[in-house]
Amino acid sequence: MTDSRDAPGHPGIQPRWTSSAKTGVGAAIQGVSRVSFTVSHGILNEIYFPRPDEACLRDLGLIVTDGTHYFSEEKRATDSEVWQIAPGVPGYIVTNRSRDGRYVIEKRIIADPERDVVLQQIRFQALVGSNADYRIFALAAPHLVNAGAHNTGTVDSVKGWPMLFAEGKGLTMALAASTRFRALSVGFVQESDGHTILSQNFVLNDGYTRAADGNVALTGELDFRDTDTVVLAVAFGRDKSEAGFRARSSIMDGYALAEASYVEAWQAWQKSLVPLDRTDPKNLGYDPYRVSTAVLRTHESKSFAGGMIASLSIPWGFSKGDGDLGGYHLVWPRDLVESATALLAIGAHQEARRVLTYLQATQEDDGHWPQNMWLDGLAYWNGIQMDETAFPIILVDMAEREGALLEGDFDRFWPMVRHAARYIILNGPVTGQDRWEEDGGYSPFTLAVEIAALVVAADIAERLGHKEDAGYLLDTADLWNDSIERWTYATKTPLAEAAGVAGYYVRISPAGTPESERPVSGSIDIKNVPEAQMRQVASEVISPDALALVRFGLRAADDPRILDTVKVIDKLLKVDLPQGPLWHRYNSDGYGEHADGSPFDGTGIGRAWPLMAGERAHYELALGNVAEARRLLETVEKSANDSGFLPEQSWDSDDIPHRELFKGKPAGSAMPLVWAHGEHVKLLRSLRDGKIFDMPAQVAKRYSDGKRRSTLRVWRFNSRATKIDVGMKLRLSLLAAARVHWSIDGWATVHDTDTWATSFHLHVAILDVSAVPVGGWVDFTFYWTDAKHWEGTDFAIEVVQPTDDF
Repeated sequence: MTDSRDAPGHPGIQPRWTSSAKTGVGAAIQGVSRVSFTVSHGILNEIYFPRPDEACLRDLGLIVTDGTHYFSEEKRATDSEVWQIAPGVPGYIVTNRSRDGRYVIEKRIIADPERDVVLQQIRFQALVGSNADYRIFALAAPHLVNAGAHNTGTVDSVKGWPMLFAEGKGLTMALAASTRFRALSVGFVQESDGHTILSQNFVLNDGYTRAADGNVALTGELDFRDTDTVVLAVAFGRDKSEAGFRARSSIMDGYALAEASYVEAWQAWQKSLVPLDRTDPKNLGYDPYRVSTAVLRTHESKSFAGGMIASLSIPWGFSKGDGDLGGYHLVWPRDLVESATALLAIGAHQEARRVLTYLQATQEDDGHWPQNMWLDGLAYWNGIQMDETAFPIILVDMAEREGALLEGDFDRFWPMVRHAARYIILNGPVTGQDRWEEDGGYSPFTLAVEIAALVVAADIAERLGHKEDAGYLLDTADLWNDSIERWTYATKTPLAEAAGVAGYYVRISPAGTPESERPVSGSIDIKNVPEAQMRQVASEVISPDALALVRFGLRAADDPRILDTVKVIDKLLKVDLPQGPLWHRYNSDGYGEHADGSPFDGTGIGRAWPLMAGERAHYELALGNVAEARRLLETVEKSANDSGFLPEQSWDSDDIPHRELFKGKPAGSAMPLVWAHGEHVKLLRSLRDGKIFDMPAQVAKRYSDGKRRSTLRVWRFNSRATKIDVGMKLRLSLLAAARVHWSIDGWATVHDTDTWATSFHLHVAILDVSAVPVGGWVDFTFYWTDAKHWEGTDFAIEVVQPTDDF
């Protein structure tokens, strides 16, 4: 361009992201391409580059005018159909028909495997008049590196070929077409952008060439005068030259070559997987299994091998701005391991092992993993969720069981396992947050994962010759397993009476003070609800989380306490939808849209989760109800959208059409949710095998089958026991070497016992107080042998009669 025209209206409106209702997600499985893309409402919306946690484009759609008075925006004025290019291949054929019957647009969308480019082959067909009667414009909204603000748009050329560019945060995006643009313009959103100009003037005459440091949009008129098909390329690079080169070379190579390569690689990968496809026809137009497998693989980063984000989406993104940097395109270690176990279930062993390597590289120095993190391991939120430290231990065992580890991997991953186990021992069983990232305390789900992880770690330690470590881990697991009911099982409550049961496991109970013996009587603060509704008694809040006690082998599926809990779960949390029953996370949940369908904004009403139907199906399988498990599999699959994508939540109220909310259909939170797709394929594998795929066999053998009980009570400074059952031994776990000075007769006689060091950097002493009668006391203090001083405080534990109220 020889003349420079700066766009007015700086900086444009406040930027917003876009719909999380994806109908397509894709990425090249091979080659050097690092772009990931999504499709929604018939257009490309978010594109991620150079890694799946960095969104760089809000959306890219078409505007159709007649140059004089007709204006039609593709994403708002058409009905869209989306199909996979080939079964199991996340490339898409999108057909958009205008509701006024004037035109149809067909697109084929892929990522170029050889370049950082997303390609669209666009075909326009006039249904009223001829193609020559219409003007077609591409409208792109760059949001470079997770930011819609402070982008700069320009009109420029590379080697004489006109292009549109956006620059921000050291990155450049180029938009180029296979035919020369007829007109080009950049501007500030809703002030001087192409949408604003075209809605008023229907043409782009005298467009702007520069829009600096704002919320910008790029607009280019596509030339369909001599062809009905145009290829549009979105490319990325460090500068205009690099991005422009990639766009130009991708177009020159041709769409057909890129699509053939893209499809071939995906089909080869799908062919390598365990065939869990179901043969019963549903006329869905897609194979749910192959959709789930593709979703899993699409969410892995090429730049950070083994790193898998939770979803290529931002829940209620259309209401979120730059302040919501992460959305769901972050790594949650729990979701990551759930996805990795799904990879094992489908036979993707190399991919699962990459996850272990990723976890090894992102483990914190003290042994835990962040609540969630960017792909490079940098923490985003800073909560502590103990299950996220336990899950990687279980993954090591599952990978070994499925034959996914290489020779020497047990030795390689043992330091990671040991470090994580130490963190659990030091900081558990209480969690800072439950798996819903809200409340701290004793969570049945977290306890199940922690205890299972300790048993698995003990098994690994035993196999590597660390027998003392194995014994220490098992003693801790046994003690915590014995305490689950004391911590989380409620009896003789109004809810139990109303449900006609003896008791039930609660969602979570507060840790309270170290002396707290029955936490279920305490209170918790419910998040995501108005302040006046926050405080609730722990025994009144129920969750399907308790089913994890069966899933991980701690309790039998037909344990009366579990059966009673299921009755309460169904009474409070079950909702019948057109596709079948789904469940809420817990009663009083506030994470979801408001009653009027408006987006979650810190408060709302929790909706039903398809994931929960998958978890319930696994429970039914454990109970022997195979037919019910299969029915729930159908429910999960019917909860998907028309592309087979599973949402985080399903709308469970009456239809609100203007908000695109329909009963039983996806709500406005994340879609696809990778965790839900992982649960789907694990359920397929579990049904094929006739048993729960991800249940650790060692745990089931010890607890749900073997009924192993603890012979110890543990005391430590951050969890000071005040009572011990008669006949038990007392284990003291300390952070430094000490001599325990103790007595069982009021200091009339004393004993000295030195601690011994474990490989978990803990110092342990076991006091045999099993002969002390009920009503007796154990008194003790410490002499710190390295620091050479006394603790200066005496501690006491009362010997009591065991009670079994559960």
